[in-house]
Amino acid sequence: MDVDTRVREIIAEQALVEVEDVKLENTLEELGIDSLGLVESIFAIEEAFDISIPFNANDPQESDFDISTVGSIVTGIERLVAEQSS
Repeated sequence: MDVDTRVREIIAEQALVEVEDVKLENTLEELGIDSLGLVESIFAIEEAFDISIPFNANDPQESDFDISTVGSIVTGIERLVAEQSS
């Protein structure tokens, strides 16, 4: 399974929507994911890919991880997975 599909599945689960409804251009807010849902999504993604995401839940703006859209999250995860496997 590719990163895009798995990340969208995890986000869809948190948002209580169908995977098909999670588009790369969506923001988490648009999908109804609040700060707690965001943290739960981050944990689920870390577990699914066995990676550590540089995200500070207490200060999301200061994180080195772009969570502005689903697409930016997918891109960030792909980068972390690539770094881990090299």
